[in-house]
Amino acid sequence: MTTPGIIFRLVTPVLQAALALGLFSAGWLIYRKLPTHVANSTEKRPSDALIQIVMRPTPQKVGIQLDVSVEFYPVDIVAVHHEYFTERRAGKRFDDFLNERMNGRRPVIARLDQSGRALVTVSPGTWWVHAALAGEEDLEWRLPVSVAGPKQTIELTPQNAYTRTRSF
Repeated sequence: MTTPGIIFRLVTPVLQAALALGLFSAGWLIYRKLPTHVANSTEKRPSDALIQIVMRPTPQKVGIQLDVSVEFYPVDIVAVHHEYFTERRAGKRFDDFLNERMNGRRPVIARLDQSGRALVTVSPGTWWVHAALAGEEDLEWRLPVSVAGPKQTIELTPQNAYTRTRSF
């Protein structure tokens, strides 16, 4: 068995130091590009937004009851429902699947008063508004809403309704 030469014994520690320095500098470059806001920081988080919901019926629907439920979901509930039932998920209930898709966020439910107005507080981000108005002509709303800022107003009108169905 031969002993390593002097050159091998000198070059090996130099290469080891170069490898360690290269790994450290690569980590430092990645660390510098990370966002400055960290979840555990003492900075103030963006506060919740106050959303005013207003339902404006057509003149033909002036006498209709406007006290309907309006639901805010952090995901498109119809798309999640479709995904759940098109791909088989053995042993997983829909509620569990929905909670998984919402990433810990909870739906917010508000009820319109007789004048068709409601106030609700939601966190900033993208939400889906779901509402349904029953009557001679049923209206359903599925609106994506980007919540940012302290106050916003959402108007539910026949023009921005998702579906309209007539009862005969």
